Amino acid sequence: HPLPLLYYYLAFVKQGNRPSKLAIQALERALQQALSDRSLMLHYQPQVDAQGRVVGAEALLRWQPQQGPLVLPAGFIDVAEDSGLIAPIGRWVLETACAQLRAWGAQAHTRHLQLSVNVSARQFRQPDFEPQVRQMLEHAGVPAGQLKIELTESVVLGDVADTKHKMQALRAHGVDFSLDDFGTGYASLTYLKQLPFTQIKIDRSFVTDIGRDESDEAICATIISLGRSLGLEVVAEGVETPVQRDFLCARHRCGLMQGYLFGAAMPPEAFDRMLLAQAA
Repeated sequence: HPLPLLYYYLAFVKQGNRPSKLAIQALERALQQALSDRSLMLHYQPQVDAQGRVVGAEALLRWQPQQGPLVLPAGFIDVAEDSGLIAPIGRWVLETACAQLRAWGAQAHTRHLQLSVNVSARQFRQPDFEPQVRQMLEHAGVPAGQLKIELTESVVLGDVADTKHKMQALRAHGVDFSLDDFGTGYASLTYLKQLPFTQIKIDRSFVTDIGRDESDEAICATIISLGRSLGLEVVAEGVETPVQRDFLCARHRCGLMQGYLFGAAMPPEAFDRMLLAQAA
């Protein structure tokens, strides 16, 4: 049965072992089924401003098999990439995100929110990616400026000219772009110069040791200053303590933050309850 094999696969991955071909094939079949049986879902992690107000969220993929515990992307994303299922899964994520923006737009306490969505290299490289995104936004009837597409450096490495063309076309339509995991690659500054990003995200690996490591503090402060100089919004990931928040926000004026200090990724119903409580 594919589900027992799925958890067999996950256990092997967690232990650093290589699962069998049979387990990988079972996971592929289970993922294909997940696309049709609505067991994939999006959870939303709040992004807050300097005053602690929720101004947006990052959409994070989750898989809830009908039998068994919730599965995080680390358990299946590699198989999705290798099998090519990442493209239809990525399309589902964008469609679901646009539908969520439409739902938020119908309520006073959520209509201001912007939603960030991670896009894989395989999905971004599809020839019709740009018209796909435009059609999704138009079908949902939401302003393009409320959607932010997050790209890692690995996405743009393959073909910078193609990346620039697609980004410029979507920017002209109003879609924003964020450079994810900033500071962990080799040519991020080059991409900031060539590509129309509107935001950079400080990787959580630099945020974790704020208060304990002066080098990480210097890196975070430099990225914030760089972003401000270039007119880019800066968001810090993985903020978990008041010490990290105060360093980033009070001392260095980081524009946005996300992390467990403000809330874990949560289902849309829980996210809505949190915002209602904040509004009250």
